Amino acid sequence: MRDGVIKVAPGRYRETFGRYYEDFTVGDVYEHRPGRTITDADNVWFTLLTMNTHPTHFDYEYAKKTEFGRPLVCSPFTVALMVGMSVSDVSQKAVANLGWTDIRLTHPLFPGDTLYAESEVLEKRESKSRPEQGVVTVRTTGRNQHGEVVCTFGRTVLVWKRGFGPADD
Repeated sequence: MRDGVIKVAPGRYRETFGRYYEDFTVGDVYEHRPGRTITDADNVWFTLLTMNTHPTHFDYEYAKKTEFGRPLVCSPFTVALMVGMSVSDVSQKAVANLGWTDIRLTHPLFPGDTLYAESEVLEKRESKSRPEQGVVTVRTTGRNQHGEVVCTFGRTVLVWKRGFGPADD
């Protein structure tokens, strides 16, 4: 077996995903790729799907009158994309998300911008009540194509230990 691939038969391999509790090391940083260019349709769709009626996300004439002069990406969409981008590195083998903390939106994100994210492992501990699982906390940072930080948040997940949980088949 090598990282991300297991041999299932002679000449046959299966890609694996995610990390078990034992695979996390405090201080490690995972660069989540690929990045994601946000289209106007993505932003309008997410905004209206979630019943966000603030016109700065979907009314171009209104947005022209704001300090930004154009529509902003809906902030929950930014967070959702960053979480999704981090799944394969952080929570593919999670039992559950335990929470998000300290969500900060530090720079505007606009349709047409490309979002990149990375997560740093801040801490990990074995679960006190579930011996087959552990708790991992990360800080996720999102940057636009210019390297400007647009969003940060903490996230805590309950993760399976190796040999437990659903099989990778």
